[in-house]
Amino acid sequence: MSRIVCWNARSAHDKSWHFSIRHRVFVEEQQIIPLTDIDEWDREQGTVHVVACRDSGVAGTVRLYRTDDDGGWKGDRLAVLPQHRATTVGARLVHHAVSTAASLGGRSMGALVQVQNVRFFERIGWKRCGQELAYFGLPHQPMVFDLSTAAALDVRQVPPDAYLELPANRYDPSPLLAATELAAEGMGIRH
Repeated sequence: MSRIVCWNARSAHDKSWHFSIRHRVFVEEQQIIPLTDIDEWDREQGTVHVVACRDSGVAGTVRLYRTDDDGGWKGDRLAVLPQHRATTVGARLVHHAVSTAASLGGRSMGALVQVQNVRFFERIGWKRCGQELAYFGLPHQPMVFDLSTAAALDVRQVPPDAYLELPANRYDPSPLLAATELAAEGMGIRH
């Protein structure tokens, strides 16, 4: 059985792994975010960047941050490298995120989940919250997790088929990606 370990990335080295995995998944593989997925939340003091290792290799990341002073948190940028998706790396990262937010006084955690992964999140205790919406040109489902139940989570109870999936192939890029590609072509830049 594989050994999966998650930790909060504090050193420059750990953060470089965190950002590298996100870039590989969201910019290169899924092509849903052009150029970089780094945003203002990555510069916020209280943002927590998490890295997961499976055996001796980095396997995935997630990011979490406080959204209000009433215990609201958001988890996002959950990214698992392809060779680790049919494992429980994603579930371990989510467990680490909700446990961390709960330990910091969080009451609930929200997330926008790619629709093909809604079942994964439901199987590990998340609930749908609202209607599907487009985010970076892909359908996402708002979901919420009650952080008062985080301590009761046991990753050994994660169903063996609880793993993340890629979105279906897209023929229409997100408006931002399309605009970026048009601007790049106008400047003579080729991908």
